[in-house]
Amino acid sequence: MRITMIGSGYVGLVSGACFADFGHDVTCVDLNEQKIAALKAGKIPIFEPGLEGLVADNARSGRLTFTTDLAPAVANSDVVFIAVGTPSRRGDGHADLSYVYAAAADIARAVKGFTVVVTKSTAPVGTGDEVERIIRETNPAADVVVVTNPEFLREGSAIEDFKRPDRIVVGLEDERARDVMTDVYRPLYLNQAPLMFTGRRTAELIKYAGNAFLAMKITFINEIADLCERTGANVQDVARGIGMDNRIGGKFLNAGPGYGGSCFPKDTLALVKTGQDFDTPLRLVETTIEVNDRRKRAMGRKVIAAMGGSVRGKTIGILGLTFKPNTDDMRDAPSIAIIQSLQDAGAKIRAYDPEGMEAAKTFLNGVDYASDAHDAASGADALVLITEWNAFRSLDLRRIAEAMVGNVFIDLRNVYRRKEVETAGLNYVSIGRPQGATDTAAQAAE
Repeated sequence: MRITMIGSGYVGLVSGACFADFGHDVTCVDLNEQKIAALKAGKIPIFEPGLEGLVADNARSGRLTFTTDLAPAVANSDVVFIAVGTPSRRGDGHADLSYVYAAAADIARAVKGFTVVVTKSTAPVGTGDEVERIIRETNPAADVVVVTNPEFLREGSAIEDFKRPDRIVVGLEDERARDVMTDVYRPLYLNQAPLMFTGRRTAELIKYAGNAFLAMKITFINEIADLCERTGANVQDVARGIGMDNRIGGKFLNAGPGYGGSCFPKDTLALVKTGQDFDTPLRLVETTIEVNDRRKRAMGRKVIAAMGGSVRGKTIGILGLTFKPNTDDMRDAPSIAIIQSLQDAGAKIRAYDPEGMEAAKTFLNGVDYASDAHDAASGADALVLITEWNAFRSLDLRRIAEAMVGNVFIDLRNVYRRKEVETAGLNYVSIGRPQGATDTAAQAAE
């Protein structure tokens, strides 16, 4: 099939490359001339494992092309995806749909023949209706069907998620789109990936409800971790114990410094605003946002407490800046609030991240960036592990201890066992585990 992907950011580029790998002819369109020039030259603007090779292979085959010229690409397409950004709008927190609506108008002016227009961008309930209205108003003669097809890609494993999805959700109001969308996803459908057809508004809400539920799950276990610290219980054992109940499941039950990234913060806020607009307040989601925001700075206070109540003039080494491993995404990363709270208390910050340091410079000031984990520890009074990159899972702890001037190791992801850290001569602080307790069977099995 001939597919146009409007927007060559994270979702558009990954989706476009994967569709091309399925055998479709895909044109990725973006108004950013520098981005398109870079993509044509084989330079990928984001870090996503496997993406560079996938783009290169399909560009070389001619199935994947890049352009800034929307009109001819749309005119020659069977399916046009809208995969532009929907950031939180300044002032009120609603999703900013201006890019989606601008794309809809551009499509309407360029479309020729029967075309399925697919909203891939994460957008609130009713967005598909508005996209259809804009197209009809701009070009009453357009033979177009508007569909909603939310993405469920996790940064760091997006290609795997696209090619082996839990589900493919397609929201439609015109049955003519059903066969077209089945053909678009035929390689996955033949592999028995569940293709779920719903109404358009239902599909829009599925995306937001899913992200909000996962955000609540993360926030729940973080609050349980705080309770574990006060009561002497072990949050890892609690998480394992409740996760073995298949009604709950063990995923997203790892205590830590709070969630961040491009999806959960933005989507939970947009869902809350939608609930308010429809006079159905979502109290659980509202509380999730509030608790998560508080937790990030609370982790800064945890570091200060581990340092005896003051970090003024101290050097704090930071391991991991991005909101999760295997991405360079710094949006709403817990590290930002943690570092800022430590700087506010007078600390000097020396940080290392395998992929996120360049992006971090946009969000953080006054940070000294290290060349590797051991360099981050050099001369530090304390070392804080914030993002659980694989590179930080098997550190030479004795070498770390020798490089530091202090001896405090604060593990905000519970990566290490207390005994191995303390054997190296470091004072170990973790999340939701008894201070000074021995490892349990659950920890030892990790």
